[in-house]
Amino acid sequence: MFSRDALSYDPIPLPDRCEISDDQMQQAALAFHDKMRQRHTVRDFSARPVEKAVIETCLRTAGTAPSGANHQPWHFAAISDSALKQQIREEAEEEERRFYAGGAGDEWIKALEPIGTDAVKEHLTIAPWLIVVFAQRWGEFENGTRYKNYYVPESVNIATGFLLAALHHAGLSTLTHTPNPMKFLNAALKRPASEKPTMIIAVGHPSETATVPSVAKLKKPLDEISSFF
Repeated sequence: MFSRDALSYDPIPLPDRCEISDDQMQQAALAFHDKMRQRHTVRDFSARPVEKAVIETCLRTAGTAPSGANHQPWHFAAISDSALKQQIREEAEEEERRFYAGGAGDEWIKALEPIGTDAVKEHLTIAPWLIVVFAQRWGEFENGTRYKNYYVPESVNIATGFLLAALHHAGLSTLTHTPNPMKFLNAALKRPASEKPTMIIAVGHPSETATVPSVAKLKKPLDEISSFF
């Protein structure tokens, strides 16, 4: 990570080298695909608690993601406090009401119709955990001097993907939520102006009556999402 001290390149032998056969590689790839294929975004959570240790381990996994110049420009605020979740819900729903009242535009609202969403975000209080993802646009040394972070959106997006995969692998369900604007989260969670909230992730177990929209099962085939040269 970046430091005020003089930095030098210090290569070490590759740790944790993975040596498996071609067949084992394919089996591992298939197993991970099968696991991730079972991931679903849910809006109906149960009140079943989730141990803090599980969330901590998943956040450690997110922290292993690659980042520009290894600056790791992210911060994850994990919230289980019911009063704070209620505050976040109230402020998020205020933004959502403006969104659905016309702020989003007709095309965007039409695109959301098959998903079945509206301005009511009860998952923000029912889910046992909310994780707010912040992107650190710049860093600061102890004396207040700023330093630049690099490829911040790309780095934070990769780390968020790691986090979602880790949470699913741990047997949890998630919902990504992006009220716009999200500045209220800086004040609610006492995060500095250098950080920009990018999303709220609701985390927990699906309720017994949880549903998903049928269109969520429609995924583009490989030939539409990839090209080989």
